Amino acid sequence: MRREPASPELAADGLPPLRLVAERHGLFARKSLGQHFLFDLNLTRRIADAAGDLSTGTTIEVGPGPGGLTRGLLAAGAAHVIAIERDERFVPVLAEIAAAYPGRLEVMTADAMKVAVHALGATPRRVVANLPYNVGTPLLIDWLEHPEDFVGLTVMLQKEVVERVVAAPGTDAYGRLAVAAQWHWTARRVFDVPAGAFVPPPKVASAILRLEPRAEPVAPAPRAMLGRVVAAAFGQRRKMLRSALRALGGDPLAPLAAAGIDPTARAETLPVTAFCALARAYAARAASGCGATGPREAP
Repeated sequence: MRREPASPELAADGLPPLRLVAERHGLFARKSLGQHFLFDLNLTRRIADAAGDLSTGTTIEVGPGPGGLTRGLLAAGAAHVIAIERDERFVPVLAEIAAAYPGRLEVMTADAMKVAVHALGATPRRVVANLPYNVGTPLLIDWLEHPEDFVGLTVMLQKEVVERVVAAPGTDAYGRLAVAAQWHWTARRVFDVPAGAFVPPPKVASAILRLEPRAEPVAPAPRAMLGRVVAAAFGQRRKMLRSALRALGGDPLAPLAAAGIDPTARAETLPVTAFCALARAYAARAASGCGATGPREAP
């Protein structure tokens, strides 16, 4: 008598294990899109738990792939998940997850770099994502400029990038990304994720970063001027500020004095509050008609 093949063992959420799902749909990671899959549902649930209460508002995921973290978010009680995936191969898999959680998963087939993520869905709004390596940093920089639109960002990035975000003054990792993040956000590294947790394993380690917006920035500063000051200071980070800031035009000694900063100091030694004071001093000089030119990038 012919026996029917046994049904695949179901995961805790009642869906098939991710590896079986990927095999059934013939899915593989594309290096060109920075894809690395997480098949360990215990790990994806741990990431979801690190994001806090998901029971209200909108949880936005970028690059869900076969849906490991998506399933973790929904199993953790996320009321509404918007998953942004540019690779159409994953749409059928995500549709199966949506069917298992009726009305709670919305799939957008789009490039997240072209989406105003800070305006998606109802508030409170949060991002929880295993970000593709090739676009993770630019996406994060964009979201950092919208602290009023999020209650939190919980993202997986290369460990080196996470270290740059949480770095303290006086360390080699401290730079423009740390200033941009810490001006309006609190930042902490939650836990590390080894390369072996992914399929295929990346060449670098990863880490989970948790960012929460501050009610107010650590110090007032005009955003555009702060970006120019920080870009100039770290553009030549090994030079003294009296030399590095010449990129802004004019003599930097007066703004440095107004901000109470030693002109022989280097950018990597200044706390965020000092950069804010320096930005205010340069803004005051510009308002007086002396002007300031130079880098116009975000901090």
